[in-house]
Amino acid sequence: MTDNITSVGGGSRPEAGVSALKGRTGAGAPAETRGRTTIADGVVAKIAGMAAREVPGIYSLGAGMARAFGTMRERVPGAGGGGAVTRGVKVEAGERQAAVDLDVVVEYGVSIVDVAGGVRTNVISAVERMTGLEVVEVNIAVDDVHLPDDEEEQTGPDEGRVR
Repeated sequence: MTDNITSVGGGSRPEAGVSALKGRTGAGAPAETRGRTTIADGVVAKIAGMAAREVPGIYSLGAGMARAFGTMRERVPGAGGGGAVTRGVKVEAGERQAAVDLDVVVEYGVSIVDVAGGVRTNVISAVERMTGLEVVEVNIAVDDVHLPDDEEEQTGPDEGRVR
């Protein structure tokens, strides 16, 4: 029972270009295998971003400048704050595989090794379960450590409340 799944936007890593997991087609094939399902790289990035944020010890995603610009953009009415989910997430998807790069900020006091392992597990599980693509790697760059007294801008970078 394999669906025809296509990932759009392909990068240079796993298998570049437009991709498809091919199943049987035609009158004799089961209904769920007839046709093609297209999944954009942005969809995979949103899934990966949400899955990474669910892991305890992750304060936010995105490198310093991306977080600063994202915070300013979220405060401007009508500027479209929808990029917050994919900030700090880069995805390269091929025919059957995907690779994910994450820029994260961790909470002070947590084991970075444990948090990175949890993020990898959660991202791989979510992307593979929801898309059917095999995740070949999840690269994590820890860009900063959030200290408890670093509350100058807001209570949380993704909350949109000003202190």
